[in-house]
Amino acid sequence: MFPDRANREDGPRQAGRPDASVSRVVAGIMSGTSLDGIDIAIVEVVGTGAQVRVRSKAFSSVPYSSALREAILRNCEPSTSSVSELSRINAEIALEYAAAVRATCESSGIALSDIDLVGSHGQTVYHDPSPQQGPASTLQIGDPSMLAHHLGLPVVGDFRVGDVALGGQGAPLVPYFDWALFSSSEENRVLLNLGGIANITVLPVGCGPDQVIAFDTGPANVLIDSVMMALTGRHVDEGGQLALEGKANTPLLQEMLSDPYFTKAPPKSTGREWFNAAYVDQLLRASHEVGLSVPDIVATATAFTVNSILIGIAGFVPFPLDRLIVSGGGVHNQAIMTGLSDALPSCHVDSIAQHGIDPDAKEAICFAVLAHEAFNRVAAGMPSVTGASGRAFLGKICFPGN
Repeated sequence: MFPDRANREDGPRQAGRPDASVSRVVAGIMSGTSLDGIDIAIVEVVGTGAQVRVRSKAFSSVPYSSALREAILRNCEPSTSSVSELSRINAEIALEYAAAVRATCESSGIALSDIDLVGSHGQTVYHDPSPQQGPASTLQIGDPSMLAHHLGLPVVGDFRVGDVALGGQGAPLVPYFDWALFSSSEENRVLLNLGGIANITVLPVGCGPDQVIAFDTGPANVLIDSVMMALTGRHVDEGGQLALEGKANTPLLQEMLSDPYFTKAPPKSTGREWFNAAYVDQLLRASHEVGLSVPDIVATATAFTVNSILIGIAGFVPFPLDRLIVSGGGVHNQAIMTGLSDALPSCHVDSIAQHGIDPDAKEAICFAVLAHEAFNRVAAGMPSVTGASGRAFLGKICFPGN
């Protein structure tokens, strides 16, 4: 992947950093808010900052077992979480990650010994960077030290904590990757990732790292998936087909979009702490009260995703948008993609696949790049994105024992 890098700043330089020409084979691991499974991307990474280059070698996605998925969901809800179960699944997820890396290596003919490094985001169970009281906090489980010892490889994990310690939101973290690989000397671009939560990275023409704006716009798949499970027993609306059969309820949609989060200025982030089981129950009750069919409820949840993204773009992208580049599982939802294209007729709306990266693999590749930069001793935090008081070093480096 070699995007245009003309007329751009190279980003932060760190004293004592190793030679930036060093190439590493890195396994990136991502399991997101949607809880659809573990994504493993094995990539070759060279360079640093705006000179980062990435070559994909393998990608796979391993679904969580139903039991583990339900345990994670329980422990994302304060009313049902358990210290003992949280401790257990912190270890269990690390074991699942290790098994997924080994399986990806085996299926792609890559020796585990050929991997230099692992970058693991971990599974977010709680994220509260702006608490009503007490210190800001964020918790990703799937312990990186345990993972390092099970794989016998160095692992970089806990990427969010350093930024939160400096007063930042600790999210989104993908913008460093977006800036390094996708900013352009010719186009104003926005990178949109549609995971459980939607986030955008705003890249004006020729921008440097301190000009990047990025934030969570609101839910992407998290509400749609929860509504689908509650109403149909299926985890996802495949291709957005059920939403396309229905019609969004305008009064209910407008009420949902009146949430002050959507007009709050960035930096900001959100997650299951707000768009949770209680929120879904409220949506379903309101839908039943006005007699909505199942397709109409799913269409309303999907329109909520689309419109919250559009509010974010309209409110906080300070230039005419030339290109919207979309990644994540939501890129396969035609109701979302059509809604965005129809609302942005003067903008090219692309899948990131058109730019050489598997849309399902992007976040896993991102954490491979962030791990690579951690080993380069580069502080990859972006204060303009998160609101941190300084440029945080992202990640804890965990080495295996002998």
